[in-house]
Amino acid sequence: MTSLLRIVRFTRALAPLYTAIIFCSVLTAVAGLAVPFLIGHATDTVAAAVGGQTATGTAVRTVVLIAGAVLLAELAVTVISNVGGWFGDVMSNRMRTILSVRYYDKLLHRPQRWFDGEITGTIVARLNRSITEITNFTKMMSNSFASMLITTAAVLAISAWYAWPLTVLLLIVFPVYVWLTSLTSVKWQRLEGEKNEQVDIASGRFAEVVGQIRVVKSFVRERGELEDFSRRFRSTDATTRAQSTHWHRMDVIRRAFLNLIFFGIYVIIFVRTVQGDFSLGEMVLLIQLMAMAKAPVESMSWVIDSAQRAIAGSKDYFRVMETPVDPRTAAVMAARPTDAADAGHASGTTSASADGTGAVATAPITSTRTAVDPVPGAPVVAFRDVSFAYETGEDVLHGIDFQVDRGEKIALVGESGGGKSTIVNLLLGLYEPRRGSVEVVGHPSAELPLDQLRARIGVVFQDASLFSGTIRDNISYGRPEASDEEVVEAARRANAHDFILRFPEGYEQVIGERGLKLSGGQRQRIAVARAILKDAPVLVLDEATSALDTKAEIQVQKGLDQLMDGRTSLIIAHRLSTIAEVDRIITLRDGNIDEIGSPAELANSGGIYAQLLALQSSGDSRRLAKFDITG
Repeated sequence: MTSLLRIVRFTRALAPLYTAIIFCSVLTAVAGLAVPFLIGHATDTVAAAVGGQTATGTAVRTVVLIAGAVLLAELAVTVISNVGGWFGDVMSNRMRTILSVRYYDKLLHRPQRWFDGEITGTIVARLNRSITEITNFTKMMSNSFASMLITTAAVLAISAWYAWPLTVLLLIVFPVYVWLTSLTSVKWQRLEGEKNEQVDIASGRFAEVVGQIRVVKSFVRERGELEDFSRRFRSTDATTRAQSTHWHRMDVIRRAFLNLIFFGIYVIIFVRTVQGDFSLGEMVLLIQLMAMAKAPVESMSWVIDSAQRAIAGSKDYFRVMETPVDPRTAAVMAARPTDAADAGHASGTTSASADGTGAVATAPITSTRTAVDPVPGAPVVAFRDVSFAYETGEDVLHGIDFQVDRGEKIALVGESGGGKSTIVNLLLGLYEPRRGSVEVVGHPSAELPLDQLRARIGVVFQDASLFSGTIRDNISYGRPEASDEEVVEAARRANAHDFILRFPEGYEQVIGERGLKLSGGQRQRIAVARAILKDAPVLVLDEATSALDTKAEIQVQKGLDQLMDGRTSLIIAHRLSTIAEVDRIITLRDGNIDEIGSPAELANSGGIYAQLLALQSSGDSRRLAKFDITG
């Protein structure tokens, strides 16, 4: 129950809706309770007329009026319950919005290390399952719990007025029934967790396979993937059997106890009616009230079953929400008085969750802090004795120490796995050094808000990493507010404008997931245009053309030349002809800096760069390939 109360606190912005739902439930309960009294009165009237104590005409008028009152009461129940249902639907959807937005926001602020150990599809499956279970339960409870509670309290009070033994029996049945149900909780939740784990893994793999379907088909792995998917879902069958056996065994005990108690209740009512303590109308009234009291008890199994699922879902949800975020990411978000459900109306600010989870609402990730000015005379980028390990254990970088001055073009060269891309990851703040520091414009990157750090760096990766949507959306991804003229100019400079115009929709052409409707060279030129439009002072080219054929590489290279013009550039595993034109080359061997010097200096040093030149001259492509450079 603590988990469910936590959800309510977490979504306390929905308090007006909760209040409206409860108010409707109260009115529904009151109108519903009037019906047994009216029917009891009608029963006494009919009995009196049949027994000759009341004139037939008078009795007819009375029962017609009572029938009209019953109609009004039931119409009131119909209308008010539907109004409450409307509020429940709105509440449920807004809760889904709040929980989904905060979960998504939390993911966006998680450190890169967390994503390294997660499967994308599993994250999505966990979100969908958890929130569906939570919102379904809260909707059901908000629409029925208050009504059930009021009805039960009223029945207890009324039965105590007529016959206190009835109240005693009802007071016994409720706590005992709940206690018997709670006995199943620990085992049920453990088994539910086992099922959820398998389903989440299978769903995650499903999403991964769909995203890599060409690879699956090309390696003829359809059957293997299906078997693995089936195996995980089949494993839940045995768990479900054990879970269901345990639950229904307990349900037999619960319902048998309930049947026994109500046997005693009906015996009391019938016997006292025969003895003359109750009229026929009072007997009917009490039987209907007991039925109203029995309904919540009988539905409690379903309520608790839904609650168990919601509790399991909320644990998965809050397990993610409780994990720490990078404080530099959270720091760029300003306080916001409204809740996440209104995120679409935000003006660029957010608020931390009052539940202590550190979750914040959605808004453009734009710093509200004063921009950090560069330190005069400081290098644009500097690595100061940096060591780093992805996992606990051996470092992949050892004492990396170099600096890049304004306007310099620096190339990182080394064997595959030598640490080149790791240096880029550290520069972007995706990871933190184990020792030493990375400085940007004279400030340690660890002290810079991540939005300001990354705003200064434009990156073109080996994988263009485009999104589904239009070409214009992808080019303007870093600057959504850019004008059409600016987007077109960026595309021209990236040598992309001409091929874009050949599409039927031009810049509004939808390119599919990850840009699959484009060729490799076209995707890279869109990525270059995106970096040009961002107009960051520092440029990183991370193997930007290594996966392209010669023609596409030449086309992309023209755009890269435009992009590098006048910028501080850090180039990884680019063409040797381009590397020959950089100001300095830094060679890496096994995570250590081997040499630093100009192309001319290193060409004759006998080091890695000299070896590359010799291999290229000899045409030894096999040995050249291990350096991620194809010439």
